[in-house]
Amino acid sequence: MKLTLLLTALLTTPLIALPAHAHGEKKHAATAPAIAEQTAWGIAGKPAQATRTIILDMTDAMRFTPDTLTVKEGETVRFIVRHTGRMKHEMVIGTPDELAKHAAMMARFPNMEHDEAYMAHVDPGQSGEIVWTFNRAGSFEFACLIAGHYEAGMRGTITVTPKQGAAK
Repeated sequence: MKLTLLLTALLTTPLIALPAHAHGEKKHAATAPAIAEQTAWGIAGKPAQATRTIILDMTDAMRFTPDTLTVKEGETVRFIVRHTGRMKHEMVIGTPDELAKHAAMMARFPNMEHDEAYMAHVDPGQSGEIVWTFNRAGSFEFACLIAGHYEAGMRGTITVTPKQGAAK
């Protein structure tokens, strides 16, 4: 009876386990998932389609440089995120509301793991990359959502200007 219960538990555990997202020691994929998911702020881009590269620096002063960006609707951008500090940082792109919600969740669950195409988790002294297609005009943000970093002001804005001739 005990063996049957043990085998049942072992066989069913993967079926009920929560999906893993990465924030911890897991190395993150350098490329977008096979099926890109449309978000309110755009969609994962393909490196070969990048028309521009933007280099951002992250520091332990809880700042991104630059912290204000402007891109064109339809533009695919390769972000190179350089980390010059000593503590782990990340860059996450999203709407102000989504980032604020996610930052609050990270404050409650600092060891939560996640990994999406619009995120780059960067160890000290390393660089990360995001390739993103901004196919929606509007005002968006990027931030470090590691517990306390967002609250300390580690965020910036991305303005996506509409295509010429597009309805406003």
